[in-house]
Amino acid sequence: MSKDCIRHALENYRTIAVVGLSNRPSRPSHGVSAYMQQHGYRIIPVNPKIKESLGEKVFPSLPDVSEPVEIVNIFRRSQFVPEIVEQAIQIKAKVIWMQEGVSHGEAAERARRAGIDVVQNRCILKEYAKRFVADGI
Repeated sequence: MSKDCIRHALENYRTIAVVGLSNRPSRPSHGVSAYMQQHGYRIIPVNPKIKESLGEKVFPSLPDVSEPVEIVNIFRRSQFVPEIVEQAIQIKAKVIWMQEGVSHGEAAERARRAGIDVVQNRCILKEYAKRFVADGI
């Protein structure tokens, strides 16, 4: 996905399902999601092991989410990406965003064939800050 497409996604899509969101503030998924929430994004936690995070009800999987999801932000190891991509296709997400250190070429191609934009190995917080926060992070 080009930088312009990243800007487009961050400007036009405001609902982010965060797969692997932790309820522990020390975890990167929690800090990144809290930052995005503070900047006006609707965060929907997805994690079968917890019930609440960032003041939001947690869903066990993407198909269990009860509202439309625009961006699926993945905080899971790359080996879990194919299953998450299949779920993202099922719920008709607009963007799949794999955080830093997360990528899967075959799953990314599958998502693109389904009409979903893909970002791999990039932090959504850092990309947001580069584009929309005058002094960066």
